[in-house]
Amino acid sequence: MANALAVLGNIYDNIRGVLDVLVLAFILYKAYEILIKTNGILLLKAVVILAIAYVIAVTLQLSALLWILNVSTQGLLIGFFVVFQPELRKIFLRLGQTQWFLPNSKKSKHMAVNAVLIAAETLSRKRRGMLAVFAGQTDMSEPIKSGTEINAKLVSSLLITIFEYDTPLHDGAVIIKGGKLIAAGCFLPLSEQMDIKKTFGTRHRAALGLSEQTDAIILVVSEETGAISLAYESRLYYDLTLDQIRKKLETYLDLTEENFIEEVQKDEEA
Repeated sequence: MANALAVLGNIYDNIRGVLDVLVLAFILYKAYEILIKTNGILLLKAVVILAIAYVIAVTLQLSALLWILNVSTQGLLIGFFVVFQPELRKIFLRLGQTQWFLPNSKKSKHMAVNAVLIAAETLSRKRRGMLAVFAGQTDMSEPIKSGTEINAKLVSSLLITIFEYDTPLHDGAVIIKGGKLIAAGCFLPLSEQMDIKKTFGTRHRAALGLSEQTDAIILVVSEETGAISLAYESRLYYDLTLDQIRKKLETYLDLTEENFIEEVQKDEEA
């Protein structure tokens, strides 16, 4: 009996150890993912540089450097939070909004990429602006509330109707998820980046701003030039071809060529 209990205890300890490692690995992976997508990797680099400087100072007994680091620690900490305040805010926004355990189902994702590209091409030729958000796992309830909920099947003619004419919804963004047009006329947060080109209008700044706070990918059609661009992971990819946009969308939304064609065919048959 004692041996059996000992064996069970060992098994429990092993399972607990494995679970401990798996949970820690999951947390570290998600933390790294958030750092990368919010440009928060700069935070990690700054911390590593300071840590290396401190280790070198202690190891080589560099008294002057060690004294400076010890004296200025508090000031450096305050300065660190001031300088990296935008990145820290983005990280906490992602932590609060991201649905970590939501299944990454292709079927529940964006099944009407083709409809968006057809609409974008049409509006680009006519020099009409467009802003389309492909929602990811981040909660989009706030932007949706700022617009008009539609919950309609996504077709190119509907998008063209919204953006081609001066309707009450054409100035905002449309939010797309699960092959549906969830809402239109939505307001997005503007980017806080200081080095944005002055030629970029509100649509581009809004697309970039949302990409800084969420995992969405945003398509923009410029009203002035007709250029079609994508914004995601805090970056704006300006004036892309339709083939480039399709490839980036398929990659970012995890849609292979076969899955993409199959999903569009199902959408058309429905």
